[in-house]
Amino acid sequence: MFQGLKISQKEELCQKWMNQYPVLFVTFKDVDGLDFQSAKEMLRIQIADRCNEYLYLISSEKVNENDKAIFRQLADVVKGDVSDAMLKTGIALIMRMLKDYYEKPVILLLDEYDVPLAKASAHGYYAEMLEVMRAMISTALKDNPSLRFAVVTGCLRISRESIFTGTNNFVSDTIFDTRLNEYFGFLQDEVEQLLTAIGAKDKAGIVKEWYDGYHFGSYDVYCPWDVLNYGNRFQTTGSDVPVSFWKNTSDNAIIRSFVEIQSGIITDKLETLMSGGFIRQKIVEDLTYDYLHSSEENLWSVLYLTGYLTIDRKESRVLDGEYALIIPNAEIQEIFETTIQKWFQDYAASCDRRKLFAAVWNGDTEQMSVEMNRLLRQTISYYDYREDFYHAFLAGIFAGAGYMVESNKEYGEGRSDIVVKDLRDGRAAVFEVKYAKRLTDLEQECEKAVMQIDDRMYAKTLEDRYDQVSCFGIAFYKKRCLIQKK
Repeated sequence: MFQGLKISQKEELCQKWMNQYPVLFVTFKDVDGLDFQSAKEMLRIQIADRCNEYLYLISSEKVNENDKAIFRQLADVVKGDVSDAMLKTGIALIMRMLKDYYEKPVILLLDEYDVPLAKASAHGYYAEMLEVMRAMISTALKDNPSLRFAVVTGCLRISRESIFTGTNNFVSDTIFDTRLNEYFGFLQDEVEQLLTAIGAKDKAGIVKEWYDGYHFGSYDVYCPWDVLNYGNRFQTTGSDVPVSFWKNTSDNAIIRSFVEIQSGIITDKLETLMSGGFIRQKIVEDLTYDYLHSSEENLWSVLYLTGYLTIDRKESRVLDGEYALIIPNAEIQEIFETTIQKWFQDYAASCDRRKLFAAVWNGDTEQMSVEMNRLLRQTISYYDYREDFYHAFLAGIFAGAGYMVESNKEYGEGRSDIVVKDLRDGRAAVFEVKYAKRLTDLEQECEKAVMQIDDRMYAKTLEDRYDQVSCFGIAFYKKRCLIQKK
């Protein structure tokens, strides 16, 4: 299995550890649910999967018959009558049976230990899930004669005040430490070797922009999940277009929770980050999920500890215990943007937009300005207020309101920014967006937008299919707008 890899060159290490101890791997990454019962069922399925992986244990005379009976119940997802006590001791039971079978203690690999608690905290059953997870992990780790050693991984640092109460002898390595930080991701030379091996050496710039930027201890690392997925995609499809692979493995709920707070201070800091700047924050490592939202300081700490922010090497000085934090790369920038866009669409949908829609179809630019300025003040900007931000803003206003919204689609002799179609009443509205660098330029930019609609005949194609076609030039300056009707 390891032939040709560097580890195979460590002969003494391989002889000491390779195939010398039974290994139990358990991951809690999929333990989720809107309520405690559904989450507990997912946890039970995870334990059942592990039992079914080791079904041969029930055929061994070395294994205790009482353990076999409980093991069978845990393994049978359909008919097994599993009590809470059985579930809580399930990992310890499998370890004991493995030790009896192999006559050697077990190496336990426990991955994403804190996911069940994160989900429980988000959905309101933290106390119930904490009680189950604390018992399950305590029986597996504390004074367990079947344990050789355990490796436990998760986003938050292991805290004895939470799930590991009473468990001793932890050696904790975090992204602040330096002992193992080069192993949290790929180093620059490792990425270069990988890209060269797959014939993608010239894609190094793309990979660096999208997946590099994490600073752990004294090391700079790439996200290994992204680099491997990019390499695999390049080899199988030939595509060199970067993709947000991480976005597909995370619900990004922590970013959403930040946005929903709608604190002026938090909004200002998010806008600073998303425009490429840095913020200074204290980092709290010893966090538990039930205290995440107890302070703004805790929330920023979670964004750092979960990889959405990293330390800015250019501003490496620690001032009054505060670190300079930045968004690490283009992938995380995109995650922030799409999360904020989705939040704004949901927020706008919850607002009463009838006055705005009526103003659009009546051509009342004064009322449109009032309503749009009101919504602008509620948004979180990104791209330093460039046109991309305002395109998403306009699309979000009309999304989910029964209208067809098209962006940058070809009309006339060009591509209009936003077209909103009211198919039921046979109406359409064309919006051309400009952004002003100064407040005093609003009127001039607005006039340019109206002229562009006219010169490129954006409305011409629509006039044959709709009874009413309204055209508007909109100029934005930060969170203010001016609207003119053609």
